[in-house]
Amino acid sequence: MNVTVLNNPVVGLQLSELRDKNTQRNRFRELIELITTFLIYEAASDLPTTEIQVITPTGEAATCLAQRGKIGLVPILRAGIGMAHAASAILPGASVLFLGYSRNEVTLQPEAYYEKFPEAIRPIDICFVLDVMLATGGSAAAAIRFLKSLGVKDIRLIAVIAAPEGVHYLNEAHPDVPVFVATLDRCLNARGYILPGLGDAGDRQFGT
Repeated sequence: MNVTVLNNPVVGLQLSELRDKNTQRNRFRELIELITTFLIYEAASDLPTTEIQVITPTGEAATCLAQRGKIGLVPILRAGIGMAHAASAILPGASVLFLGYSRNEVTLQPEAYYEKFPEAIRPIDICFVLDVMLATGGSAAAAIRFLKSLGVKDIRLIAVIAAPEGVHYLNEAHPDVPVFVATLDRCLNARGYILPGLGDAGDRQFGT
């Protein structure tokens, strides 16, 4: 599968706390941001750059870098909102754009309620799609399909927790899109929730 799973003990500790049903809402949001930081570093390890000149207080610094190309951060509403702040802190020059999908609880298929990008931000060279949970893979696949329709060539999906079914579905639908996750869980249940997972990531972030 076209997936990179972080193998980091610090992330493992954070995941343990994130999963715990007793973890409070504020701490849950903090953990989402912390884990997203690790994921962004991994997913952006080959980010295009160019050399620039930087003058320090004591002279010229050699081999300094600047970002090359236009980057988009695309959190999938609503759980992906919790990842956007950490991602934009690492990539401050990126545009933050939102896509909204809800899951039909009968068919488990995604239903779009917001798909719109301002003309002013196009074209984008690289898009990082952000979603806390990659469960069935339907919403992520729909988001990637929409981005491709706008002409984005380099798309990377970042999720905190994924199910093998979701990764497989996404690899089948978009084999050119790499997936970066903090952990790969066991499976989905009959309702399309990840096991063991962490519950509903949106509810736990926003108290709904």
